[in-house]
Amino acid sequence: MLKINRRFLLQQCLRHVHNQVRVRFAPSPTGHLHLGGLRTALYNFLYARHLGGKFLLRIEDTDQTRLVPGASERLVEDLLWAGIEIDEGPGFGGQLGPYIQSHRKEIYSKAIGELLRNGTAYRCFCTERRLDLLRKEALRTRQVPRYDNKCRHLTEAEIDSLLAKGTDHCIRFKLTDHEEPLEDLIYGKVHHNVSDTEGDPVVLKSDQFPTYHFANVVDDHLMGITHVLRGVEWQISTTKHLLLYKAFGWQPPKFGHLPLLVNADGTKLSKRQGDIGIQHFRERGYFPLALVNYVVSAGGGFEHKASAKQQLLSMQNLCEQFHIERVNSHPSRLNPELLDDFNRLELAQRLSAEESRLKLVRQVQELVKKAYPQHSNLDLAEDHIVDVLNWSSQRLTLLQDLTSSKLSFLWVKPTDYQLKDLTAQQLDNLLTLLKAIPDFHKDELNIKLKNFAQAANIKFPLMMKTLRAALSGLKEGPGVAEMMEILGKSVTLERLKEALPKEELHLEQNQ
Repeated sequence: MLKINRRFLLQQCLRHVHNQVRVRFAPSPTGHLHLGGLRTALYNFLYARHLGGKFLLRIEDTDQTRLVPGASERLVEDLLWAGIEIDEGPGFGGQLGPYIQSHRKEIYSKAIGELLRNGTAYRCFCTERRLDLLRKEALRTRQVPRYDNKCRHLTEAEIDSLLAKGTDHCIRFKLTDHEEPLEDLIYGKVHHNVSDTEGDPVVLKSDQFPTYHFANVVDDHLMGITHVLRGVEWQISTTKHLLLYKAFGWQPPKFGHLPLLVNADGTKLSKRQGDIGIQHFRERGYFPLALVNYVVSAGGGFEHKASAKQQLLSMQNLCEQFHIERVNSHPSRLNPELLDDFNRLELAQRLSAEESRLKLVRQVQELVKKAYPQHSNLDLAEDHIVDVLNWSSQRLTLLQDLTSSKLSFLWVKPTDYQLKDLTAQQLDNLLTLLKAIPDFHKDELNIKLKNFAQAANIKFPLMMKTLRAALSGLKEGPGVAEMMEILGKSVTLERLKEALPKEELHLEQNQ
């Protein structure tokens, strides 16, 4: 028998009483963070901040067979990118660690000793072969597979004999009827009697690692967690957790279960969908606050203003306005169009502040260099990029869209092209006309260019073809007037001057 240290557990219980709200996000490092995980972490964070509490990160790595190298580090990086601040956790300090479950085996061992001592847990020596036979028999008779609790009835002599032989065993918890309904913060009264459908669950595996359910309860208690917000798929297991709290004599936290996050058509999100991982959104170029608002827009938690214009809320505003009682209890449908709307709003917001605008310029410069490594004559002037960003904020969704082939003219200057299809006087008159236009808008530019072609007796299609080549070096793309609007007045004039024949350029410079 394991030595029992009741005093240790009692000291832990008394020492970790907290008056403030304490919540946690406890992922398993078996993959990368996806939208569902982000939603869970985000709602925990918003709830804690709204009530002046603490947000903890705990890594639940007890299933050592499914660990993905680097997953924990990537997960932390994604949370911080999204603006979720970690108050306690691996690498973030805190007095109640370790915050990685594989480092807490001694704590679990002592807690198991307490359950064995008070008779709410027992040693199970059933082999994997026997358990497999039970499963097969249940399936054959069309029943739900469950453990038959055989080892619950072993005598002390039988247990001692098996231990003396060194027989492998695990520890199981004795399930009992639980008639009190769960007061779910989101769903209200919920009742599940797990003893009707399950056999006694394993709480400590034969490799001395705890199962999720056991470690979850022990850690939440010893870390002073006051509120547990998690996915609704865990709701049915909460009865099991409440029975464990009762077996220890501990006060359970309050539970709230978040509804399923589903696709626009109502189908469940799946981790196998490569496009729901946070890294996918980051690589595509979505901004963090846009993604956060997107997730929040599906799940509720805020006052609904149907007539209000779409707004991008800051993390501070989200924390201030969040109310757990406003979270929907029905499946939360994601609307991908909203994500694009939010991303355009965040782009406009970042353009409005000098520091964030400069960061955008640097980002675009790197994207363009990466997209066109073979070109040395790239137009990456800061003013030009800002003009392009201002144009794109109402039309494009992602910064990467600016590097598409149809918009290559924005960055790649045409080389060795001369405006030979227009006379010197026509070119001079055209430049004079363009200089006099205060704001470049495609509609006005189209009218001016048509009137100019008619007055100068130039075939309009030929003139536009010539201007397109001078501005972009391309045979197709946006309309010439739109191209001029996107490029802006100064860049348009500069490129037309560069395309002038040398003698005309000399004349233009002397004027």
